[in-house]
Amino acid sequence: MIIALFGIAFLVVIIACIIASFFVRRHRETDTPQPGWTMTDEVFNDPSTNRVMRVWLDQGGERHYVIEANQKAI
Repeated sequence: MIIALFGIAFLVVIIACIIASFFVRRHRETDTPQPGWTMTDEVFNDPSTNRVMRVWLDQGGERHYVIEANQKAI
């Protein structure tokens, strides 16, 4: 009985994590670039979301990933 309860709780946590992953942004990911960022030529398909992303650099050289609007997967 206790094992079944742990199994159900485990499944609930896994399902909640999967659902939350659709709404949570990844590290340095955003919808729009910030003022002062420089667009690069680097574009890639994010394998976990199947979205096309472009790399932007801020003044400090840090990379940021911006969703390319109206782009199909590469």
